[in-house]
Amino acid sequence: MKKKTSLSALSAVAALTLFLTACNTDNNLENNENNNNTGNDTNNQNNEQNEAGEEAFNLTIFHTNDTHGRTNMYPQLITTLNEAKETYGEGLLLDAGDVFSGTLYFNEFRGQDAVEFMNLMEYDAFVPGNHEFDLGDPEEGHSELAEFFQAAEFPIVAANMDFSADSSFDGMIGDSISSDGEGGTIYDGIIVEHEGEQIGIFGLNTEDTLHISSPGEVTFNDYIETAQDMVDQFEAEGVNKIIALTHLGYDTDPNVGNDLLLAEQVEGIDVIIGGHSHTQVDPPTLVTENADGEAIEPTVVSQAGEYGQFLGVTTVAFDENGVVVSSDGELLATEDREPDSEAAELLAPYTGQIEELQNEPAGSTVISELPNPRHGEDGEEGDPESVRANETALGNLISDAQLAAAQSVEENTIMALQNGGGIRAPIAEGDVTIGELIEVQPFGNRLTLLELTGEELIEAFEASVYDTPEENGGFLQVSSGTRLTYDSSEEPGQRVVSLEVDIDGEYVEIDEEETYTVATNNFTATGGDDHAVFGAAYDDGRGTIVGFTDWEMLRDYMAELGDVDYHVEDRLIDLSSEDE
Repeated sequence: MKKKTSLSALSAVAALTLFLTACNTDNNLENNENNNNTGNDTNNQNNEQNEAGEEAFNLTIFHTNDTHGRTNMYPQLITTLNEAKETYGEGLLLDAGDVFSGTLYFNEFRGQDAVEFMNLMEYDAFVPGNHEFDLGDPEEGHSELAEFFQAAEFPIVAANMDFSADSSFDGMIGDSISSDGEGGTIYDGIIVEHEGEQIGIFGLNTEDTLHISSPGEVTFNDYIETAQDMVDQFEAEGVNKIIALTHLGYDTDPNVGNDLLLAEQVEGIDVIIGGHSHTQVDPPTLVTENADGEAIEPTVVSQAGEYGQFLGVTTVAFDENGVVVSSDGELLATEDREPDSEAAELLAPYTGQIEELQNEPAGSTVISELPNPRHGEDGEEGDPESVRANETALGNLISDAQLAAAQSVEENTIMALQNGGGIRAPIAEGDVTIGELIEVQPFGNRLTLLELTGEELIEAFEASVYDTPEENGGFLQVSSGTRLTYDSSEEPGQRVVSLEVDIDGEYVEIDEEETYTVATNNFTATGGDDHAVFGAAYDDGRGTIVGFTDWEMLRDYMAELGDVDYHVEDRLIDLSSEDE
């Protein structure tokens, strides 16, 4: 096994650390403008010798992540990739997940457009991200994700994901590790040969997918244990150059795991190509110490931002034992390139269909802009209020639309609830188009009725306000006639002061012993965004998917109003903020 750290390996680590310090290489996420000459310098390293006098093997990895339905970016990505190959030579091409969700392209074509371009680019491997499971149906499973896999001419690597209980993927699950990975087949990992060397690649997705998407029968295993097992399997096969293709996030919540923790805790991974946090890691980060500050053999960590705005390039040189001896890389901006002509021609009919849908009038006019505020992220200044922490006019509108639809089926429905994480865009003042509404609610979630006791409802709202005033995707926007009073200065779990509903013009306290019918989307109803109370009720047979699609309910409700003039109106009252 290569990964027992020897004195020579420690010397290599020390030399690397001194070299990077001298070059003022920073492991934070600031863009490094001095990397423009990376390509030529890296190519020259191919024939360089390391300190032990041995010839280094240089590997180039091109990578993307979190394209989120931006099919229109592929023509420029393809040009960028072709230019990068001219500079760096041939390499591996990997995608770190979240091709699904976020645009009209996705809503219309369900990923089949994206996979056509990915096949054209000839990806070597793909790991599913959490959003690949957004279309999961509690009854029908993941038929559309299975179609995406079937169309793929590249293998899917998913070491900590078990697809076997979902019949949608029957016949698509391959061996744990394959040295002959086939397109459209799911593996834990694959071995690819590149310039005479064997490279091991395995995939990891965030276990948080259970809470933030709709995986259904697909289950997720511990990412650290899985990664260690994969390293052991590759090394048993004699593979000493190992890539983890991950959708964990660069430095996201340590409670659910991230790439830096993976590098610190599992020796034997040489490169981590990541996604999920949409981080621009430029230049690649080099992890040379574990969590205790002890020297370990280096792991290179990279991620290429979001939405196809960048092509990541990561170069790694290995010694004869498969130990990283140098690394470099850069993010190439796709907006600086002209679209590839063949790809642009392929894109045209997709875009034509989207534009037709995008510009279709929705039959309503917004009188006052409906913002979708968010706190700042990654050091950027944001709004002091957030759809994930405060009542918003748009949240009120969406919840009212759902309540109207629910009451058309079950008139005794007392309230509708919309998770803040499912509201993705504002609506501008003026005439509304179908495209705008789909951007607001791009996931195509369906209306679901739940039977809950008053006690369960209060517990669900405790989960809703658990993180306030900080953001939480599970923060619930509520329909007219519902009034929640809470105090965010109290301990989490003890914040709800009162939950009331309007009955015949008078607000009445929810009775913990009574059972009520409430409406929400199927994602939240089945436990999404940490709403375990809802998920338990659904699993207990107290949930019914009605079938109305979220953006269509919003369209119909707004069209009935004609002129839409919504505001915040104290449906959600935080006593702590009132005291400030």
